[in-house]
Amino acid sequence: MTLANEQQAQLHALYDEMAPSYLTPLWESLADLVRPFPRSAAHAHRWNYDEARNYLMRAGDLISAEKAERRVLILENPGLPGQSAITPSLYAGLQLILPDEVAPCHRHSQSALRFVMEGEGAFTALDGEKAIMRPFDLVLTPGGQWHDHGNPSDKPMIWLDGLDIPTVRLFDAQFAEHYDGKAFPESAPAGDTLARYGHNMRPMRGTAADRRPAHQPLFHYPYAQWRPALNALAAGGEIDPHLGHALEFTNPADGGSIMPTIAAHVRLLPAGFETRPRKSSDGTIFAVVEGRGTAKVGGTEINLSERDIFAVPSWSELVLAADETLVLFAYSDKAAQEKLNLYREWNS
Repeated sequence: MTLANEQQAQLHALYDEMAPSYLTPLWESLADLVRPFPRSAAHAHRWNYDEARNYLMRAGDLISAEKAERRVLILENPGLPGQSAITPSLYAGLQLILPDEVAPCHRHSQSALRFVMEGEGAFTALDGEKAIMRPFDLVLTPGGQWHDHGNPSDKPMIWLDGLDIPTVRLFDAQFAEHYDGKAFPESAPAGDTLARYGHNMRPMRGTAADRRPAHQPLFHYPYAQWRPALNALAAGGEIDPHLGHALEFTNPADGGSIMPTIAAHVRLLPAGFETRPRKSSDGTIFAVVEGRGTAKVGGTEINLSERDIFAVPSWSELVLAADETLVLFAYSDKAAQEKLNLYREWNS
């Protein structure tokens, strides 16, 4: 046995001896722990909305929203089996509320967004105030706030759930509580918060009118407001070569991201426009609001149709191309990464 081989054998014998004491050698795993750039286990993947909707409606025939508590199909990334995650830090699911159903009231540490995919007239109630939901509205249920869902309309309601479940799980900081009753008592008329906080103004601090939490006053971002704003940007602004026309949803309390762990934005790409290649360290989930096109994610080409959902893993090169005017909604963990000084991006 050569000297090198003998030393290697002695090292492995040392590893075996240390193992019962739960000690392992860093030098054997350093290259995987401290990498030169992200190598996400998540895959680029598209979920066809029509296919997922079919399964969801079939589930609706078999289990009630009350029995399930939340009737949701998880969009599980094929690279993260068994983790209930669409990226390593984020969760996504499609939730169904049928006519006259109520999803019972609860609250939890995890922060959530709801992006409406189909239906009109159902609601999410936050601490007793209803947000009446319409297609492509964005509704938030921040961590720790009571929320329930109901559908008094005569049609099914489906929305995309986005939560920071894997992030909270990483910190082992999850708490949950069920309300003693199906719905939290009404605290304000529907739309009250939007009227108070949704126009770049707010009630004077310290007054009775300033009734929402200071750090998170707004929770409803209607399509009827954000879509015209995106049109106005496209009409009057120079297009960004990597993003197209893009607007970020903000928290009016501080001008930052909508929630501490999750950022969200919308994009418009004119027909025939193709973005230049771009990478970013935030794993991102996109939903197609309107139009058709393609997404090239690393070496994977994905065809896009209305309401399709697709995942772009961290540091994957992304090129978007619009066959017709393409409008996208997206959310990511950029908010958390920026707070931790981790966020990076690269543009060609």
